[in-house]
Amino acid sequence: MQTVLVTGFEPFGGERLNPSWEVVRRLHDMELGRAHIVARQLPCVFHHALEALHAAIEETQPRLVLAVGQAGGRAEISLERVAINVDDARIPDNQGQQPVDEPVVPGGPAAYFSLLPIKAIVTGLREAGIPAAVSQSAGTYVCNHVMYGLLHHLHSRGNSRIKGGFIHIPYLPEQAAHHPGAPSMAASTVLTALELTIAIALSTERDLLVSGGATH
Repeated sequence: MQTVLVTGFEPFGGERLNPSWEVVRRLHDMELGRAHIVARQLPCVFHHALEALHAAIEETQPRLVLAVGQAGGRAEISLERVAINVDDARIPDNQGQQPVDEPVVPGGPAAYFSLLPIKAIVTGLREAGIPAAVSQSAGTYVCNHVMYGLLHHLHSRGNSRIKGGFIHIPYLPEQAAHHPGAPSMAASTVLTALELTIAIALSTERDLLVSGGATH
């Protein structure tokens, strides 16, 4: 049986919960087809998040790593296409760090593309009635930091066997209640989306050649 590592974050930015961890923790120890899912929480702290992620990868030796984060204000499940080598924090992290224009990995490539079949996943989610889209930016906060660090870790070890990437999810309804006008998505819907994402990622070797671009 192959292992899937799924990560979520602790709350940040004054929120009492983080939807990524609230949903991801429900996947822990679940068996999905021939896959056993392991869930880990990451601190919303630059560098410490990557230390925890790398330790979890070494511990679990996964076939797939799916990192999940909160994107308050987005209305869809966002499959991130690219991570860039820059930390530029609009707000401090949970230890008060606020790097500006610093590299995630000094001397690393400018960017990495997701190793997930992002367009096949978006198509599968939409067919299941779940709003989803390819996102062209994971931001410059800890989510992008983790996505870039994950992909750098996989590429630098030359391990093409492991797939990896990042997904942003909307607020949960109980969060959106404190952000009037903000979109939300039920935890049960996000859970279904993550289960579908894992199944599609494990079974798809070549991504779909369909449009997932943006005009702005």
